[in-house]
Amino acid sequence: MIRNLLLISNSTNAGEEYLTWPRTYIQDFLTGFGVHKVLFIPYAGVNLTPASVEKSFDLYEDRVKKIFKEMGFTLNSIHRESNPINAVNEAESIVIGGGNTFHLVLMIQEFGIMEAIRRKVLRGIPFVGWSAGANVACPTMKTTNDMPVCEPPSFNCLKLIPFQINPHYLDANSPGHAGETREQRIMEFLTVNRDTTVAGLREGCILRVEGNSMKLMGNRPLRVFRFGKDPQEFTKDDNLDFLLKITAG
Repeated sequence: MIRNLLLISNSTNAGEEYLTWPRTYIQDFLTGFGVHKVLFIPYAGVNLTPASVEKSFDLYEDRVKKIFKEMGFTLNSIHRESNPINAVNEAESIVIGGGNTFHLVLMIQEFGIMEAIRRKVLRGIPFVGWSAGANVACPTMKTTNDMPVCEPPSFNCLKLIPFQINPHYLDANSPGHAGETREQRIMEFLTVNRDTTVAGLREGCILRVEGNSMKLMGNRPLRVFRFGKDPQEFTKDDNLDFLLKITAG
């Protein structure tokens, strides 16, 4: 299988400017494939302005375009394209930004580009997704952390990888919060979806997929959950290829 993916847990670390920490990773990844142009999918960005969702897409595009220009790439947003499927088919690379996963999946499904993106990426063009953009690389969006602000026709996503990612994975709740931990929520998910594997991707971490090989980038371990088994921790020195060989649940 030909696939080149950069799946990023979060865009911004606390105290940093937007897209600061993953910038070098993104630049090196895209430059390595000789990329000059990026097709950006902003559909997760719904809260950048109260004016309208469309205005939020404009602001999101402007925000990301400036950073990608500094990295040496031309960025065009799919929301300005009259034929989104053609835009995907002609794309040199695809970047999906973070935000609300429910809205992102709704728009991708409404415009009929889910299969077009999957087909294009599995032919080898580089794909970058952070937060919600990493969620949609999975078989479904069921391990998102987001509020369901809208209802997509289906939770099915791109299935570029056979396991689920939980971005922004946290080990414990904030002080004073007595609700479920993230681990408990994932265990709930696995009780219902027993054949699925979930990777808790902590902030400041990336999964780099090349064909049937995958490695962790960043200084924090990956926490892997499977039903009926204790969670396991894997570092950037561990071989993670086994996660690409599992059967999607």
